[in-house]
Amino acid sequence: MTRIPGDERGRPHPKRSTSLALRLFFTSTVWSAIALAAAGVILVALYRQSVERSFDERLDVYLKTLVAGAVAGDGSNNTLREPGDLGDPRFGLPLSGWYWLVRSLKSGVVALSSPSLAGDAIAIPPRTEDGAFIRRGAITGPDGEALRYVERQITLADGSRYSVAVAGDAGEVARDVATFGSRVAMTLAVFGLGLVLTIALQVRVGLRPLERMRKALYAIRSGDATRLEGVFPREIAPVVEELNALIESNGEIVERARTHVGNLAHALKTPLSVILNEARSSDAPIAAKIVEQTEAMQSRLQEDLDRARVAAQRRIIGVATEIGPVTEGLARAMRKIHEAKGLTVSVHYPANARFRGERQDLDEMLGNLMDNACKWARRSVTVTCDLVAAPGDRRMLHFIVDDDGPGLLPAQRSAVLERGKRLDETVPGSGLGLAIVNDLARVYGGRISLAASPAGGLRADLTLPGV
Repeated sequence: MTRIPGDERGRPHPKRSTSLALRLFFTSTVWSAIALAAAGVILVALYRQSVERSFDERLDVYLKTLVAGAVAGDGSNNTLREPGDLGDPRFGLPLSGWYWLVRSLKSGVVALSSPSLAGDAIAIPPRTEDGAFIRRGAITGPDGEALRYVERQITLADGSRYSVAVAGDAGEVARDVATFGSRVAMTLAVFGLGLVLTIALQVRVGLRPLERMRKALYAIRSGDATRLEGVFPREIAPVVEELNALIESNGEIVERARTHVGNLAHALKTPLSVILNEARSSDAPIAAKIVEQTEAMQSRLQEDLDRARVAAQRRIIGVATEIGPVTEGLARAMRKIHEAKGLTVSVHYPANARFRGERQDLDEMLGNLMDNACKWARRSVTVTCDLVAAPGDRRMLHFIVDDDGPGLLPAQRSAVLERGKRLDETVPGSGLGLAIVNDLARVYGGRISLAASPAGGLRADLTLPGV
């Protein structure tokens, strides 16, 4: 089955743009994903800062407890001693990740250390003379684990100075932050999924008035309505008003065009008829030539007026013709006209198929094709109509008229579409039938082509805009 490229006027159909709904959904989803990801990163960073601050505060408490327990005396005569329990049993477990150390700043010898070091030591960076009183940082523990430490110096009564340090397992901070991060990610993912569904629902509900307007426009184009009706949102209401105004303006323009066409017909036909009658009543040699040219002028005038009428009618929004009554009526008429030949005229068409145009024009096009087929057919004529999808959400009617007559040669098929061209003078007719069909089809943006029929005769292939 032939497909018509472009729209029904033969123009290439413009490329489809992307969906507005997809655009809104995509931009909203991307922005929401970026916002949620940024919120997750910020939350994890803030939580990391809070955990690290809390961890350092615990180290400060352990350091103060260590200094208080390790320095004995009244300040004027103090010495070092074992500090005892700092309140956390992990300082007594070997390689637990929690350690304390007291070391002489002068000799670097470890004076006291936690049982958790198991005779080992932690590599606290050496102090400088102008160093801070309390230092913090990150080091590697005796078992290769990451540690955070806090360290300060103390001075005893004899003038000896010591470095006192407490270190804790930094992996606790990393694990705590990782657990929090995974929970935040899971929570935001669920929240994001709900947000995506909400966006999809919002876009669907928000664009529903546009779908209603599209259906209303289709109803107008199909002939089921004459204007856009219904309540639309404030953002769309002005567009609806402009479209209704455009439809009304289109109708007024067409009505004016019809009036002008009628006036032109009455203005020219009467003088031409007078000239023709006067020429026919005269015996002068030139009279025959005047009659010939006047009749040609009348024919051309009628042709152009008919074309202007069809073009104006075609631009009326909402004109549609049912296919069934037209084809059935023409089939009955052809059976009666060609009753002497005993022809079988059968028609096939889809239910509810409609032609986007005037009924009299469809009658003229199909009637000429069927009449031509009946003139040449031997026993049967078949008319088939299909509804074919075309670019731009359009639909086209595809009529095929087959007969079992003698058919035409390929060179003859294009000739019979020319106005007044006849290949056989023995068959009644003016030779204008197929040419008229060709002209009307072009006015409606369709086309006609001729080919060999599977039945052995001629196949006429007519394409017209459908609804």
